[in-house]
Amino acid sequence: MATKNREIVKDAESLERALNEIRKAQAIYAGFTQEQVDRIFFAAAEAANRARIPLAKQAVEETGMGVVEDKVIKNHYAAEYIYNAYKDTKTCGVIETDRAAGIKKVAEPVGLIAAVIPTTNPTSTAIFKTLLALKTRNGIIISPHPRAKACTDAAAGIVLDAAVAAGAPAGIINWIDEPSLEMTNTVMREADIILATGGPGMVKAAYSSGKPALGVGSGNTPAIIDSGADIKQAVNSIIHSKTFDNGMICASEQSVIVLDKVYEAVKKEFEYRGCYFLSPQETEKVRKTIIINGALNAKIVGQKAHAIAALAGVAAPESAKILIGEVASVELSEEFAHEKLSPVLAMYHAKNFAEALDKADRLVKDGGYGHTASVYLDMAAGGEEKLAAFAERMKTCRILVNTPSSHGGIGDLYNFKLLPSLTLGCGTWGGNSVSENVGVKHLLNIKTVAERRENMLWFRAPEKVYIKKGCLPVALGELKDVMGKKRAFIVTDKFLYANGYTKTVTDKLDEMGIAHESFFNVEPDPTLACAREGAALMAAFKPDVIIAVGGGSAMDAGKIMWVLYEHPDADFQDMAMRFVDIRKRIYTFPKMGEKAYFIAVPTSAGTGSEVTPFAVITDEKAGMKYPLADYELLPDMAIVDADMQMDAPRGLTSASGIDAMTHALEAYASMLATEFTDGLAVEALRLIFEYLPRAYNNGAADPRAREKMAHAATIAGMAFANAFLGVCHSMAHKLGAFHHLPHGVANALMISEVMRFNASETPPKMGTFPQYEYPRTLARYARIADSLGLRGRTDGEKLEALIAAVEKLKEEVGIKKTIRDYGIDEQDFLARLDSMSEAAFDDQCTGANPRYPLISEIRQMFLSAYYGAGSVAAGGGK
Repeated sequence: MATKNREIVKDAESLERALNEIRKAQAIYAGFTQEQVDRIFFAAAEAANRARIPLAKQAVEETGMGVVEDKVIKNHYAAEYIYNAYKDTKTCGVIETDRAAGIKKVAEPVGLIAAVIPTTNPTSTAIFKTLLALKTRNGIIISPHPRAKACTDAAAGIVLDAAVAAGAPAGIINWIDEPSLEMTNTVMREADIILATGGPGMVKAAYSSGKPALGVGSGNTPAIIDSGADIKQAVNSIIHSKTFDNGMICASEQSVIVLDKVYEAVKKEFEYRGCYFLSPQETEKVRKTIIINGALNAKIVGQKAHAIAALAGVAAPESAKILIGEVASVELSEEFAHEKLSPVLAMYHAKNFAEALDKADRLVKDGGYGHTASVYLDMAAGGEEKLAAFAERMKTCRILVNTPSSHGGIGDLYNFKLLPSLTLGCGTWGGNSVSENVGVKHLLNIKTVAERRENMLWFRAPEKVYIKKGCLPVALGELKDVMGKKRAFIVTDKFLYANGYTKTVTDKLDEMGIAHESFFNVEPDPTLACAREGAALMAAFKPDVIIAVGGGSAMDAGKIMWVLYEHPDADFQDMAMRFVDIRKRIYTFPKMGEKAYFIAVPTSAGTGSEVTPFAVITDEKAGMKYPLADYELLPDMAIVDADMQMDAPRGLTSASGIDAMTHALEAYASMLATEFTDGLAVEALRLIFEYLPRAYNNGAADPRAREKMAHAATIAGMAFANAFLGVCHSMAHKLGAFHHLPHGVANALMISEVMRFNASETPPKMGTFPQYEYPRTLARYARIADSLGLRGRTDGEKLEALIAAVEKLKEEVGIKKTIRDYGIDEQDFLARLDSMSEAAFDDQCTGANPRYPLISEIRQMFLSAYYGAGSVAAGGGK
């Protein structure tokens, strides 16, 4: 047998050799398969179970504590229940695989476990810890209590011999034969993890060793008996628990708190079942026997009730099961309020459940923080509410209901989902690192193998997008014929309203007999005050459809009014909260469309707001601009009718057209770009390069150009509604906010700088998104150049050709070369440059940019766009 060949561990030298042997054995054992480990685990558990009676006898004989028959049960439990709980648990190699997610969990042993064993439960704890070590392929060194060393070592030896016979390496389990504090401290320092079961001093030493430790705290379990409880069940459960092994389980009840209504009935039941109530004089005598010199009297631990009484000079019957002291104080000055680890119980009155909670709370905090608390309730008659209050109040990791706490706390006896364990974690309340019953998972290192995966992407657009010159009245016909709408609210601006742009809408609504109201007070850069004004009219009118007619401002204002109409208490700061991934944002946008259907009718070819989930609103009081982004803001219907855009002025045609071009360029370069958005972006660019100059120069005289630009803007909108934008828009937003440049113009001034910036093959930082594998934007720009028929032998030449084409297009539609050309004062620009750069960096659009910009790089792009690329002032070489 393995035990016959082991060296006696009695001093520092022999301990060092033993630790080296365990490490060598564990290195071999770490390579065992699950099948080999399970065979060893079974053999060891079976051997421990067979030895349950002799080990129980040896423990009682050596320690002078406890009850042989109960220790038999504990040994049996440690072998059978632990084996049953973990026999099918995977602890070797790959223990979990999710192929779809690309995740594997791989179990590895911790290494060397230092197991500190208490005198109260020596053999069962040794069985428990050695079995866990074997199941997890760990080596283990046992440090027994000096007063329980022989029985502890015997238990470990039985497990070792059986394990080795089943194939385990010979030195996988070892123990100290002549324990001392110094040797215990050594094993704790040398181990990879400590399993500490013992008194507070030992547990504190384990956590102070510098090694990871799994320990328990003191138990001072209070048990409340509510007025509706089953008194027979409650009293007999407590007796069963408190007398088990003479009260040495740390989860056993130390006090019982009884509501006045049932106090006498409870007392009578305790007496009837053989418990002894101490008189006031006897209570005082026992009180002085519980605590000696500020600590629990070791002489009462695990002794029978009559023996403790005799020690205190009290003549209790030999048959007495528990000594019960009726006391009032729950303060530490009351000896009965302490953990007693013996069949001695404090009993308290409580006028009501609230007072019972107060007393239980104090007992837990003064002596059993984090361990266990017990309550007896009628769960069928209001018990749920009281249980909730009890569970909320008790700072313990086990809340036991109608359960003997000794047996209930260790698990799998009165609740089969509470894992069996003889080491009960007490969480941070008890100074522990775990708050549950310790098991195999705590003795494993789990490696997570994570393969690269691309998250699900999306393509979302309005439910209906109607296109073709003259389609507006036809599309609106659905309001009556398909949807049965009754009341329409129109949102537009003063110019469009005054010039009859909404007449086609109102005429059609009148024809269909749909009541309508118009709000035309929308200004450029719509404000929250404007939106609230419109929403107030909506609330009074109660529309079931909202129709936004206009450019980006009117459509954005309409979306915000829609939000306020459906959710009057909406918090725009929360809605505008920045996100990295729209699917994982902290704020959940409120559900839209419950009150009204939303239709967007664009009157300019640029923003794409009719098909995007975006809106911008300005809080004029706070001076804050809230950019909102959520698919709840996506219109239900978009009607793109070129008749609504025929007479757009040249300046608007230019700015909005270049805005649409930038939408397409940024959507194509975005990290979130997909095949679904690429085709849209490329087609939008083809249309814009071909038709924007014609629309700019010819206006209404070229209806084909107007229609194609209307389609291009909407197509580009659908692209960036799904692929999002980039740092060009981030910078344009801030140029508009700081220097009031029109948005399309601001984009035009920045786009060439951004394209060169993004095209770098060696960027200091690239964007973070799983489908973006490496810097590839140069090749993406080259593909755009190819689609536009631009020439170049290399991707670099194609990029320059594309930038030249963009610059030529800008010139054709009247866009000036630099920011300075728009009259922005140099000193004012430079004074606000740092703030503007930082704000652009934090803009929502920055996150999808393929090159992650540094603030200093944004600053430099602003300078280049202000002075002209290559100028000395911009940092160039000219």
